[in-house]
Amino acid sequence: MGLYTGSGSVAAGATLGILNLHNTNASPRSRAYLSEIMLGSVTTPADHATKLRIVRTTSIGTEDAGFLPLPIDPATPAMAASQWDFGVGFSGGQPSKTDQLLMFSFNQRNTVRWIARPGSELIAPATQNNGLCLESVSSTGTPLIDATMFFSE
Repeated sequence: MGLYTGSGSVAAGATLGILNLHNTNASPRSRAYLSEIMLGSVTTPADHATKLRIVRTTSIGTEDAGFLPLPIDPATPAMAASQWDFGVGFSGGQPSKTDQLLMFSFNQRNTVRWIARPGSELIAPATQNNGLCLESVSSTGTPLIDATMFFSE
């Protein structure tokens, strides 16, 4: 079991996936435990407010970019391409979303850090193409949202 991370940047909008952690394995071996999220914006300062949430997903969607999670500890084996993957941005089709697990608001001039209390991590099932997606629900503008997620398996 290791701790992994992934980051992405997407302009905020209405019901727009920013960062989707999903299981790519046809015979999944593990669940992902999302323990931390950090958010900020590099867009010219303004007072744009964005409502965000974490939802469970049951499909990958058409991601603009994708990458393998990186281990925090260099001694941890790299994530196999057939295990977990991050998708960034979904202009070609959003992932299918089910349960809303967390909702919070974010002001563009601020940095937000959410940390799960031990034992209260958000859990992605050990099911192919299922996962957890950070999405922008609504926004008063389109600031670029920089997001980083940390999870263990």
